Order: sequence, then structure tokens, then C-alpha cells
Amino acid sequence: MTKKALITGITGQDGSYLTELLLEKGYEVHGIIRRSSSFNTDRIDHLYNDPHIEGTRLFLHYGDLSDSSNVSRLLEKIVPDEIYHLGAQSHVRVSFDTPEYTGDVTGLGTLRLLDAIKDTQINTKFYQASSSELYGKVQEVPQKETTPFYPRSPYAVAKLYAYWITVNYRESYNMFACNGILFNHESPRRGETFVTRKITKALARILAGKQDKLFLGNLDSKRDWGYAKDYVEAMWMMLQQDHPDDYVIATGETYSIREFLDEAFGYAGLDWNKYVKIDPRYFRPAEVDLLIGDPTKARQKLGWEPKVSFKELVRIMVDADLKAEGANIERVKAI
Repeated sequence: MTKKALITGITGQDGSYLTELLLEKGYEVHGIIRRSSSFNTDRIDHLYNDPHIEGTRLFLHYGDLSDSSNVSRLLEKIVPDEIYHLGAQSHVRVSFDTPEYTGDVTGLGTLRLLDAIKDTQINTKFYQASSSELYGKVQEVPQKETTPFYPRSPYAVAKLYAYWITVNYRESYNMFACNGILFNHESPRRGETFVTRKITKALARILAGKQDKLFLGNLDSKRDWGYAKDYVEAMWMMLQQDHPDDYVIATGETYSIREFLDEAFGYAGLDWNKYVKIDPRYFRPAEVDLLIGDPTKARQKLGWEPKVSFKELVRIMVDADLKAEGANIERVKAI
């Protein structure tokens, strides 16, 4: 029998890669999208077919994590075998500007989904996209599943609630519910306001003659950066286990934004110091300085390991943005 999966946040970076993975594995995939005046389905357009065509296995439904009755109706209609909860207001800096909205969607949105599972009594497995931002002001290096949390943004606090309410419902109602504590994971599909994609897109635009400066904030923040396509595989693996659990998904290596600039601009043969300017508006009110994850548990229990290195990741992203902007790195290097 064909398995059904429901994905919140299907139009995001992770949602699009997860959709590809599940379709490859023969799933019927359902995604929740919010209504907007313009379509925001660019990341999954290559996967979508007219639902009236026979054999279609990807279906989109209008919904919103702030509407509990809508969430319950969708679960009753779809009856998914697996739920991947990726939807959120996921930008850390923006969460300082919209803390109430972030708390409602990112935190309470998770509760609404869990409550809908409980109330509809469907037999499903639930994955909650947790975040390394939970560790914030880090209490231990590297960070693992038992490391104490110390969130440093409204986003991280909302994700902390989502993490613990998932654990609580697992223990209280015997749900198969997992938290994946994913460290930073990037790709060419990363949103353009996130620093890695901001860098690679700006580099491509500089090479294409469309931009001359790149404004950034704290260059000394260090992150454990992996490839999003690798990380969605870990999400799927968690829901194939016999028992639910929580896992850190990371590479175990950390690099600063300065080092990301070195790698990206160096690949193009440019000195980033000539193009990058520091703008205080991009500093966070409370900074997270160092994140590095310990993926030992995921490796031992799930058999998961990252496949793409930091250097490969940067080059994948630069190459994609160069192509999108019509810039040619080989021509630039030859000048």
C-alpha cells in the first residue's frame, strides 16, 4: 500500500528536498500551503502536476498553522502515515521584529498539529523540525541531545516550546513523535535573507556586474553548516525506526561567516574584503556565537552521516547562483 506523508512548510528549502525524496520512495505527498496574492511554490514547481492527471502523487492544500480547525480537517481528510512538521516563521533576526507572530506559528502551531493528531486519533508518525538555535548561549561544546538549552531569540524560544510539547505529547499520549535538532543546513534553495545564500547570491551578482557591495553583520559567528539534501534524509530515517526519539543532525565541524566568505569569494578568485561592508543593523540583539553539533547518536542509531563537505556545499551554492545570474566563473578567473 502506498504510504501518505503530510508536509507543513512544503514550499521551503527543506520541504522541497523532502518532497523529492519521498516521491522517489513511492510516497503520496500532501503539502500545506498558505494562500498569497502571488504563488510561492517555485521550489516545488518542477514536481507538481495537475491533480486531475492520473498517477499524480503530489497534492497541495490551503491551510495555516494558526488555524486549529483547518489543521484538524486536513488530518481527517488526508489520514497521513507520516507528518513532517517543517512550517514556521524560521528567520532568527525577523523573530525579534515579530515575536508574537513567531511564537504563535512556530510554537503554538506545533501544539495545534499535535492536538489534531490526538483528537482525530489517526495512527501517524510525527517529525518536528527542531533547531540548533535552542542551544543559543552554549553550555557545552560540541552540543548533543543532552546539552542544556539556552535560547537567545524569540525564534529559539518558540522552537524550545515546540521541542518540549513534542516530548510531552509523546510521553503523555504514547505518540510516535520525534524532534530533529538540525544544525544549519544550506543549499541553492536557501532563502535569500539567510547569510549563506545572501553571500553566494551577492557574489554571483558582483561577477555579473549587477552589484558592487555586500552588507553583513557579525562575521565571527561560527556555525555547523551542512547540506539540506543530506539532512532531509535524516528526517525520513527518524520515522522509520521502531521507537520515537530525538536526534542531533550536524556535521561536527564549525566555520565562521568569515571563513564562508573566504571559501566563496576565493572560489571565484576574488578578495571579499574589497566588497563586504559591516552594517550594525544586521547584528542580533542577542548573538549566538558558536554552534557545533555532535551527530554520534544519529550515526549509531540511524546510520546517518553527512555526504557533502563544507567546501563542496559552498561551491554547489556559488555555482547555482552564478548560473541563475548569468555569470561565468571560468571567464572571471581568466581575466
